Amino acid sequence: MSTLFTQARLIDPETGSETPGWLLVRDGVIAATGTGPAPDANETIDCAGHCLAPGIVDLGVKVCEPGERHKESFGSAGAAAAAGGVTTIVTRPDTAPVIDSPEVLEFVTRRGREASAVRIRPMATLTKGREGREMVEIGFLQDAGAVAFTDDARVVENTKVLSRAMTYARSLDALIVGHPQDPGLSAGAVATSGRFASLKGLPAVSPLAERMAFDRDMALVEMTGVKYHADQITTARALPALERAKANGHDVTAGISIHHLTLNELDVGDYRTFFKLRPPLRAEDDRVALVEAVASGLVDVVCSMHTPQDEESKRLPFEEAAAGAVGLQTLLPAALRLVHGGHIALPVLWRALSLNPARRLGLESGRLGTGAPADLVLFDPDAPFVLDRFTLLSKSRNTPFDGARLQGRVHGTWVGGHRVYGEEA
Repeated sequence: MSTLFTQARLIDPETGSETPGWLLVRDGVIAATGTGPAPDANETIDCAGHCLAPGIVDLGVKVCEPGERHKESFGSAGAAAAAGGVTTIVTRPDTAPVIDSPEVLEFVTRRGREASAVRIRPMATLTKGREGREMVEIGFLQDAGAVAFTDDARVVENTKVLSRAMTYARSLDALIVGHPQDPGLSAGAVATSGRFASLKGLPAVSPLAERMAFDRDMALVEMTGVKYHADQITTARALPALERAKANGHDVTAGISIHHLTLNELDVGDYRTFFKLRPPLRAEDDRVALVEAVASGLVDVVCSMHTPQDEESKRLPFEEAAAGAVGLQTLLPAALRLVHGGHIALPVLWRALSLNPARRLGLESGRLGTGAPADLVLFDPDAPFVLDRFTLLSKSRNTPFDGARLQGRVHGTWVGGHRVYGEEA
């Protein structure tokens, strides 16, 4: 079976190119691309000049199975991902129970395979129960399919435990995903310290809490030689440490959520809980610095940090409300704000959305090269719309972009050459 995409605007993050042309898919993989006469195929799809790019690889998605299916299931997350051009979900292990054993990981993998329209790649916890006392069986979990290890927002405070886990992970070439926030300083904080937080009377944390935690992790990376990815770098003060770590040859990458790239602390407004995130939204100077860091390649990955919360956990006073926002379906149009604002080119953006996370996890996707999986998204980057959160396919609809004017509509999503979203899905 072969499918030919014609009249496409090919966005290739691997070559950094944006060119008109065609793309041929055969037996679930990309067989060829070109700009001249197109070959014959069983099926032809006219892209009408829209963008055809590798499907997004979203690193750090919370799917609430097991434990909280009322917030998000693999079925609903997969549907939302497909509608948002996400073809691979890299799931977090902060479920109930947590993913700290091969048995729970096997359940998650099986459920994802059965229910999700897109690919599922699970992460496992770094310590048992995310309690920071005893590391998990990293080798067994790797064999069961874990692509990385993280305790997520529950930072491992005991440096001896963390260093031992890193040393063991290094021996197995396993990736550690850290959450650079000093837990002592961050405890109870719901905003970034500054004039705005003071005026609102919100408990706040200094941006230095991020740098302090990142500095500690970089010292341990230097000591152990482990592969390390920071799930979110959100402050300008942490960027010099990231730059030094890379310059010193450490195997370190960093990500940031689309919410921290496109929103700032002022968006909290009148205590709007859909804007309560972890870490909290930062000052505008930090946001601008991080946009520049993504454009330069210093920050490697842009993700949604999709965190479903039901209405009951959000309709509370700001300090008591649950943190987090959904983002699988809004990641693409929100990220295109950076393109339309002239801050970043499409191939560079797709490097952070697709190619870099795929490479970091050792996946073959994220590119348009011959032999790559035909995980593709077709979208019109200029199509305007006003987001209505009740049209989102996630079970939870806690998006800060409700009512926002956005640009960028997905017309089709393919996983392994099979259409999972669009007219023929």
